[in-house]
Amino acid sequence: MTAAELIAVYRSGERSPVEVAREHLDRLEQVEARLNAFITVTPELALLAAADAEQAYRDGTAGPLAGVPVTIKDLVELKGVRCTKGSLVHADHVSTHDDPLAARIRASGAAILGKTATPEYGWKGETSSRVHGSTHNPWRPGLTAGGSSGGAAAAAAAGVGVAHSGGDGAGSIRMPSGFCGVFGIKPTPGVVPHTVGSGLSSQGPIAFTVADAALLLEVMAGDSYADGLGEGIDGIRVAWSGDLGYASVDRAVLTVAEHAAVRFADLGCHVEDANPGLPDPWPIVDRLWAWQQSRDEDDATLDLIDQGRRRVVERGRLMTEAEYEQAQHERRTYTDGMARFFERFDLLLTPSLPCPPFPVGLDQPGSVAGRETEYLSWTQFTYPFNVSGQPAASVPCGMLDGLPVGLQIVGRPGDDRLVLRAAATVEAAFPWPGPGDDLLGIG
Repeated sequence: MTAAELIAVYRSGERSPVEVAREHLDRLEQVEARLNAFITVTPELALLAAADAEQAYRDGTAGPLAGVPVTIKDLVELKGVRCTKGSLVHADHVSTHDDPLAARIRASGAAILGKTATPEYGWKGETSSRVHGSTHNPWRPGLTAGGSSGGAAAAAAAGVGVAHSGGDGAGSIRMPSGFCGVFGIKPTPGVVPHTVGSGLSSQGPIAFTVADAALLLEVMAGDSYADGLGEGIDGIRVAWSGDLGYASVDRAVLTVAEHAAVRFADLGCHVEDANPGLPDPWPIVDRLWAWQQSRDEDDATLDLIDQGRRRVVERGRLMTEAEYEQAQHERRTYTDGMARFFERFDLLLTPSLPCPPFPVGLDQPGSVAGRETEYLSWTQFTYPFNVSGQPAASVPCGMLDGLPVGLQIVGRPGDDRLVLRAAATVEAAFPWPGPGDDLLGIG
């Protein structure tokens, strides 16, 4: 059931939040050995919240997500629960407070099933760490679920929980959503009160349906995002770019995404093949990312951290303040250029990812369409919109060799509702396969 459907049957008394929480915890236990999507499971917390929700529905005081099973990424502090941040440095840390995001989710009455897996500090687009091992793709164990919100997306695809909190600093919501065949949106920075570090990151929701993600976003942001999802996108000006002018892309992935983009014309949009004409902003991302990662470690922790991340940390340590400020200047210039492009268009469509999922445990694919890649340079479609601060979502748009392909929908800063509406319109017009036992070979 979707979140809205659950809330309706809770209000009518047809279903019990405690019963539903137990079902989701059973499902988690059933699939977790194959997925490895959770760092910490919190059954007591979930069942206590579900019992409170049951009483709140009887009293007429239920919160907006009362009794709805959700998860929280293990970069977020949740009081009384272990928060490892995917790092051996924090392997035994138990949070003494709620981060603002966790406090809002807890106050909504949601039944929190647990903390989902992340690589160390969310540093890469693959979910493996020395704390928990690797998270597997529900569609094909042995391949990556993406990252860094890979645990959240894997859980969503496998039908564990209804809505999931994630974070996105270079594509960490959209990448795993694309690889796992679910919906995820990186909101405009500041919509959810948790933008930290270099300013590239935003907190946002992952869910199987757009409506479920919008309901969680309402709680995360304290504002309305679920209204108007069914209003359509007739007359919207849409640009499609298969490479943003510089990206290397697997040809088969590009074909699936392009076919989906063309169908926006059937939804009443004016679709044009165009790209912003801007250079690859990877040099900007690399410097901002390395600088911020290097601020989080000192000599005492270097031997405990992920060795791939250690190389990024050491790169950041060699940077000067002037180099960091130059990167911020280049970011502002890039953002201005993207704003000029969006004077002509309401939305931009691209593939969410340039390649299919690669083997689990690798930091990155190594190469895409013959071009060598490094830790995040392969995420060529997602990080540009962290630089420019625009809302961007990944929606499933087709299948390739039995694996999902995602289409990215990008809007102007502040146009999060339009991005959600476009995704909901696509979802309604071209439904995608739902989570099911066949994904994991479980009968």
